[in-house]
Amino acid sequence: MDGVTARVLIIVQNLPVPFDRRVWLECRTLTDGGYDVTVVCPKGEGDPDRAVLDGVTLLKYRPYAPGGSALGFVLEYLYSFLATARLVLRARRRDGRFDVLQACNPPDIFWPIARWLRLRDRTRFVFDHHDLCPELYDSRFPDGAVLPKRGLLALERATFATADHVVSTNASYANIAVDRGGKGRAEVTVVRTGPDPARLRRGPAVHARRRGRRFLVTYLGVMGPQDGVDLAVRAAAHIVHQLGRDDVTFTFLGGGDCHAELVALRDELGLGEYLELPGRVSDETVAEVLSTAVVGLSPDPKNPLNDLSTMNKTMEYMAFGLPVVAFDLIETRVSAGDAAVYVPDGDIAGYAQAVVRLLDDEAARTVMGAFGRTRVENDLGWPHQRQGYLAVFDTLLGRPPRPRRIIVLPKDDVLPTGPEAAEADAARRSREA
Repeated sequence: MDGVTARVLIIVQNLPVPFDRRVWLECRTLTDGGYDVTVVCPKGEGDPDRAVLDGVTLLKYRPYAPGGSALGFVLEYLYSFLATARLVLRARRRDGRFDVLQACNPPDIFWPIARWLRLRDRTRFVFDHHDLCPELYDSRFPDGAVLPKRGLLALERATFATADHVVSTNASYANIAVDRGGKGRAEVTVVRTGPDPARLRRGPAVHARRRGRRFLVTYLGVMGPQDGVDLAVRAAAHIVHQLGRDDVTFTFLGGGDCHAELVALRDELGLGEYLELPGRVSDETVAEVLSTAVVGLSPDPKNPLNDLSTMNKTMEYMAFGLPVVAFDLIETRVSAGDAAVYVPDGDIAGYAQAVVRLLDDEAARTVMGAFGRTRVENDLGWPHQRQGYLAVFDTLLGRPPRPRRIIVLPKDDVLPTGPEAAEADAARRSREA
């Protein structure tokens, strides 16, 4: 297909683009590689039905928010499937066939569109494997009914079976694509959601963020029932009240279903002076807090989903040169390595003690922070992930290999960061049922 502009269609259900940071990086990578890219996704607040941003055509439908019941999710997904199919048909009629369709999960419902396009136009199908829907169900409903789990497994199997290639966010997900999805190793590529080191980097500390204390400790991300932020609040209480540390300020950035409960828990535990929970804030505020903090918290508890998932807040802490305190999860160890201290799951006192040990050991913080930043710059960052991602499309369409090059997005490029981006990454883990 040399000399011909190939068309790529990307389907996203649970987040608008470019709010979905991973998908936006993928879009920019494809357009930079000479592809024509169209995205179908729900609208964000104030979004138009159609827009072109940085060469990417965005087609959007009004989102449907029925609530959190099982029936509500079924209705939401049925509505989203029909709304997506309508826009796909419209885009195909207007501008012609698509060469490749990429569908991002959750949910695993778009394989019928992929099969139809393959039948009509010989369109190839790439499954961008963001989430483990069966494990998410197990994590949220450990005593849940068997039938929904079987349904999720069936949808996942159909998606894997339809895909010409699977792009997985880490090796654990790739193994599931092979072992449970029946894909060959050559049909699966690991493309991590790496931060862009040109945009996420430590700046000058803003001393006012410490609110008169010596240290600032932070959390950045969504605050849902599965994210363990309540454990971080309890660890902060242990640090202040049991360990007697009055030299630490805590700032937890982000919003979510549990934000109000966490504010109430903070007040109940007598942390009103020490812990700030401002909700969602600007990117500038995020940069100031992460540039001033000395420790980043990743309190995600161990469960079937979290253990195998890459926590993007962990890598964002690393991008800012922050040492991390985390519960001992498989993929957190893979990502962070020696940039984190690992605590047995559920050990709140141990978590608090690990934070304090880092506060009192500046040399260890410096070494760990430098290790994390180097990991992002040399391996985990998106400039190192884009090559493998682009090669998936080139190979499917028979294009020759490209020379390896590392591209760093300019600092003023349109790329969501901060709690909005962290919430976007974590929302997939909180919405599926």
